[in-house]
Formats: sequence, structure tokens, C-alpha cells
Amino acid sequence: MGEEPLAIAIDSAPDGEPRRIRCRLCGRPLTGTESRRTGLGPSCDAKLHPPGPDIRARRHEVEQDPLPGT
Repeated sequence: MGEEPLAIAIDSAPDGEPRRIRCRLCGRPLTGTESRRTGLGPSCDAKLHPPGPDIRARRHEVEQDPLPGT
């Protein structure tokens, strides 16, 4: 046992540069913190997890007959 560190820092490469993390889908380098955490770039994340439908766009007025007895 010498004076070697017990663990290597995850975000650093052996030569001192930050380790490049690439998108798991397209392979481009990731720069944002959230992108690096998830492993997907913003465009690839949007492809895999599209936003939900806008409920307000589906609402519309419907003509109805009056209720009986009113």
C-alpha cells in the first residue's frame, strides 16, 4: 500500500481532463448537468419521452339537447 488513491474520481480522466460522457442514443458529447445525469441529450430524450397530449386542445363545445324536466 503506497500513497495511491483508493478510488478514481468518476468525472475525471487519468490525465486530469473531465471525462467525456456521450449520449447513449446518438453518441454526441453531453454538456448539460441533467443530460449527463440521464445519459441522453435533449433531442434524444424528447424522442424517447414525448410530452403528454395537451388536454385543452381536445376540449370543444358540443351541442346538446336540453335535459328533460328542466
